[in-house]
Amino acid sequence: MNQKRVFSGTRPTGRLHLGNYLGAVKGYLALQERNDLDCIYCVVDLHGITTPYEPDKMQAQIKEVVLDYLACGLDPKKCHLLVQSQVPEHTELAYFLSTIYPVSRVEQLPTYKEKKKENPDYINVGLFYYPILMAADILLYKANLVPVGKDQLPHIELAREVVRKFNQMFGQVFSEPQAFETKGTYVPSLTGSGKMSKSTESSFILLTDDLKTIKEKLAKMPTDMGKGEAAPKEGPIANLFTLVSLFMGDKVVKDYQKQYITSGVKYSQLKEELAKAIFDELKPIQARRLKYEKQPEVVTQILGEGREHCSKIAQQTLLEVKKAMGLA
Repeated sequence: MNQKRVFSGTRPTGRLHLGNYLGAVKGYLALQERNDLDCIYCVVDLHGITTPYEPDKMQAQIKEVVLDYLACGLDPKKCHLLVQSQVPEHTELAYFLSTIYPVSRVEQLPTYKEKKKENPDYINVGLFYYPILMAADILLYKANLVPVGKDQLPHIELAREVVRKFNQMFGQVFSEPQAFETKGTYVPSLTGSGKMSKSTESSFILLTDDLKTIKEKLAKMPTDMGKGEAAPKEGPIANLFTLVSLFMGDKVVKDYQKQYITSGVKYSQLKEELAKAIFDELKPIQARRLKYEKQPEVVTQILGEGREHCSKIAQQTLLEVKKAMGLA
């Protein structure tokens, strides 16, 4: 069977949370079940060092993401797990691509501008280079499909531009990758606005949180008097009702919305029930994680097999690129 290839990467900036799981990883799980796809899921540690980080914690953070991936159900028999820096061809291809792409175009990317604002004292060449390395990550494996959120679509378009430029200059080597928007679920922040995000400490529930921790986090979610003329369609209460819908179902949230405009909602009871529903969803994930935590040699073997599979593809791609560019 002629399989299409899928590539996606996650920065090792902390354990995965409910937003990561429902917004992205569930999409990965669906893709790995398709026989027509060869899926590569990568911990992009080279991207992780473009913003402030602690070197002595990096290996542990990489391990946490890998364990979360496996805990969620990514199956090494159906996909390949990879640590980016273990395949040096990523940076080699990125350098080759950087020689043909204009500085002005990279400067226009919204994510580069956002990162500069987030870390004004840590604006480095690697951060600027980030989109080129991301293009190399994708093109190294000649990925056809790249599961991404809407905020990453400009980066995929940049990768497509790189392909067109490279092929125009050196002949047909790459095909243009396509963004693949999985049916990811929007998971609201616990702060009352926006979505769950690693960059906002109090906004998320980790996949590893126990019931007590989940209850404590939900207890801090902002609420109102519990009663009004209509259930809010935005803001803290709408966010809370969205979480109820995600983990307890549409019927339950409709009951709470009805209470809101009649007898009133008792938020302590709602949050108690919601915490239990979330924890029930996380229990099998946490059980799988514990199994892998107790077998570090198995995790090492899985990553080794992923590196071996990916290295073969990467080396072949680099050879084609070098020949096309007159370097081999």
